[in-house]
Amino acid sequence: MTKYEYRVVPAPRKPHRIRGLKRGEDRFAASVAEILNELGAEGWEYQRSDTLPMDSRSGLTGHTTTFRTMLVFRRLVRASDDDSETAPMAETASPPLPASAPAAELPPESPLAPGAPTEAPSEDQPEISSARA
Repeated sequence: MTKYEYRVVPAPRKPHRIRGLKRGEDRFAASVAEILNELGAEGWEYQRSDTLPMDSRSGLTGHTTTFRTMLVFRRLVRASDDDSETAPMAETASPPLPASAPAAELPPESPLAPGAPTEAPSEDQPEISSARA
């Protein structure tokens, strides 16, 4: 089973000053790209950005809700020796039957037999018998 670990970092709210970039959009894009590249170099894969509510205190008794944009990353968890003990055993396929082997005969009452009824009567419906008393 594949396991991942996640890392959530806040998106930059204010772009960094970068020489040669004058527009705010360009500086902001470069700031986000810097975060993506740094975490990508550490093995983190970018998944998505989410805007989440955050309650904070306002004064003595007040609360305000602000929204923060978070960047979500994931990476594979490295398998350790403990994981190999709890991992399920791989199923082995049974060897194929030789072409000359006869097909197994199924009894006529078997639900897999050809011509067998496909539906059984449900428990809440009584069986109807054709014999009269």
